[in-house]
Formats: sequence, C-alpha cells, structure tokens
Amino acid sequence: MDKIRIAIVGIGNCASSLVQGIEYYRGKASHDAIGLMHWEIGGYRPQDIEVVAAFDIDVRKVGKDVSEAIFEPPNCTTVFCGDLPKVGVPVRMGCILDGVADHMKDYPESRTFLPSDEWEATREGMVLALRQSGTEVLLNYLPVGSERAARFYAECALEAEVSLVNCMPVFIASDPEFAGRFERRGIPIIGDDIKAQLGATITHRMLTDLFRKRGVKLERTYQLNTGGNTDFLNMLNRSRLASKKESKTEAVQSVAGERIPDENIHVGPSDYVAWQNDNKVCFLRMEGTLFGGVAMNLELRLSVEDSPNSAGVSIDAIRCAKLARKRGQGGVIRSASAYFMKHPPVQFTDPEAYEMLEAFIAGERTE
Repeated sequence: MDKIRIAIVGIGNCASSLVQGIEYYRGKASHDAIGLMHWEIGGYRPQDIEVVAAFDIDVRKVGKDVSEAIFEPPNCTTVFCGDLPKVGVPVRMGCILDGVADHMKDYPESRTFLPSDEWEATREGMVLALRQSGTEVLLNYLPVGSERAARFYAECALEAEVSLVNCMPVFIASDPEFAGRFERRGIPIIGDDIKAQLGATITHRMLTDLFRKRGVKLERTYQLNTGGNTDFLNMLNRSRLASKKESKTEAVQSVAGERIPDENIHVGPSDYVAWQNDNKVCFLRMEGTLFGGVAMNLELRLSVEDSPNSAGVSIDAIRCAKLARKRGQGGVIRSASAYFMKHPPVQFTDPEAYEMLEAFIAGERTE
C-alpha cells in the first residue's frame, strides 16, 4: 500500500500519543493489535501513516525532529513507546493568532507554552509547506479556544487541497459555509472535536441512550472533569470554553430523546489539577424517573489517560479521510464525523453511527 502522508498542527500530548502509536503498532499482527477499533481500513494499517510535516509555536519544539519534540514540555502524557526512530521531519513554526491564552504565562514554564521568536507561518508559506511535503491529510490538534487559528489552518487546507481532520471544538465541518467549500473542492473533511475511544463523552452518551431505550426519563445530569495537562490549564479561561461546552453538551443532548432543560444539564471541564498531568478524571451523575414515577440515580467515576484515549480514534479518522479521497468523495464524511467526533454536522446515536461507518469502510455507503 502507499503511505498516508499527514501534517500535524500542534505537537502536544495528543500528537505525542499518535506518533508513539504509529511506531507501537508497526509490525504487529491483527490478533496482537490490542487497543485499536480497526486494524485495517481500506487496506491501510496504522504503520501506513507517515508524518511529513509538523507545526507548533513552542521554542522547545520548533526546529526539533518530531520524534524528539513530542517528549518536550509541557507535554506530560504517558510514554508507552519511547524508543522512536528519527522521523526526519523538523517541527516548523506555526501561526500563533489566538492559539495561546494570556493567562498561560502566569504558570511555570514546565506547564505552559513558550512561544518561539521565529517568524510565524504565513498562509502562503503554510500552503507551500503542505504542497512540498506531499501532505494528504492535515490533523488539527490546536488548543481549545483557538478560533482564529483553526480557521487559518482550515483555509490553508482548502487552498493546498489537503483533507482535514478537525480534532478540536472549533466548528469547521459543522459550519455549513466551510463544509460547502470543502464539498465544492472535492476535499474530504472529518470533524468537529474528537470523541475519545472510551472517555467521558462517549460513556455519557451511551448511558443517556440507554436511559431513553429503557424508558427512564433523564431529569438531571452533570459531567465534571479534572485534569493536569495544557488542555485543562488552557480552559481555566472560561471565555475560550464556549465551543467546547457546546460540543460536549450537544453530544449528550442529541441522544436524550427529549431535550433536557439547560438548568438541569452541566457538561464540561471543571478544574485544573496539575499533579494529574494527562490523566483525566470524570465524575458523572444521572438522575432519572423509573416505572411508577420512582426516582433513581447513577454515579460513575472514570479515570483515563486523556491523549492515548483519542489517538486511536485519530488513526481511524485519518484512514477514513484517505479512503474518501481515493474514492473521489469530498465534503463532510458524515459517517466518520458522527462516529469519531462530538460535534458532527448531523448527530446520530453511537450504534447508528457505527453501522454507518462500517458501511462506509466496506464501500457500501457513499457520502
């Protein structure tokens, strides 16, 4: 098989887990590939993904080989494949715009971003870099709240005719204007806001769907999350949190059957706890009414390493973007977006989205 040539924007914890994962699964057989949702998609395995370009703004990462940059501060995720060969791709200076929140400078250097003083990427330079590297899929791992920066890179993907996998909660695929432009250009896009392999949102959604199917009225619910990575530190600025809260809340509301009143649902990050590093702890409570009007409630605590929990989903999304391009399908890949993302253009239950995705992979469904 040919390689899937990807560029990564944001060499943080998620990128670290992805790059480690590509090497970790290299040479493994399907029966030994624990932790993947799909071993093959369209004939492509994880090791068929090749990083050909990378962009960040941190002085500790810019200029370093990707295999080294992923272990630089403030990255703090689990190292499960530390002995990486050189990728041969240096991290280039990206475009800052609103990618760094002002409050981040008030925290220790080991925890925050240190912007490089190199010249920032221009749109023309970014497009040229994508074209010269032969990038096929651009993966957006920018921090939450980077609205202008996310749109900058989406515009670059359009101009360079590169597929886009938008892993962050800025609404690109679910923006009809942006989605229409990708469709008219015949460029696949999957988004928005990646849904972890088994995280807070997917668990909350599945339980909400279970309540509905079992005839239990969900009256009130909350999802409180704590973590110690840069994502949680960044989200202490509540003004950057609007799209994230909307994305996570709508992911739950969309499977509730009857919409829960706004005052009775709270879904979103709660606080930054530095010593948790990349470990995310979710506290979930659901209160409902059973047969005869009898009350019940459910409480759950979930602890996961945040970034590896999303990397396997990214590996699948990248391969679906490649598969769509090979088939000549442009615009939003709705099945992949519904299954892999919290805020797709059209919401489906996860079992429905799973069936749609499997049909797409098998070539039985066009987008």
